[in-house]
Amino acid sequence: MLIRALAASLLAAGPALAEITVLDAYARSAGPLARSGAAYMVLRNDGAADDRLIGVTTEAAARAALHAHRETGDGVMRMIDVEDGLLIPAGGSHALDRGGDHVMLMGLSAPWRDGDTVTLVLEFEQAGEITVDIPVDQTRQPGEDGGS
Repeated sequence: MLIRALAASLLAAGPALAEITVLDAYARSAGPLARSGAAYMVLRNDGAADDRLIGVTTEAAARAALHAHRETGDGVMRMIDVEDGLLIPAGGSHALDRGGDHVMLMGLSAPWRDGDTVTLVLEFEQAGEITVDIPVDQTRQPGEDGGS
């Protein structure tokens, strides 16, 4: 009886609206004594509805935020907080990469070295929370292994 009730409740819930996969993730800081770092990845949505990355938390830093580089109208690129979140379209993806949208981590709790792992909890409007363990790669260059 319990199994039948569980199956019925799962069917009633319907298909997932957003199915997020995190690909090609890595983190880096400016150097061994840096107090800030960033995380880069590709967010793929195989679901039937758009989703939005709306927040990030971690114990690896005092503050985590969604950031973007935008031209401010005077020809200068500036890093800004993304308060509305980042859209991941249904059937599409959104790259968080160097020089573009990314996760900014300020007040690192410890220095990062190659091979370390940073755990992030990504919060999505539809998919909810997804926990990812991201390797630190201080030597990776833009365009290597997926373009991040």
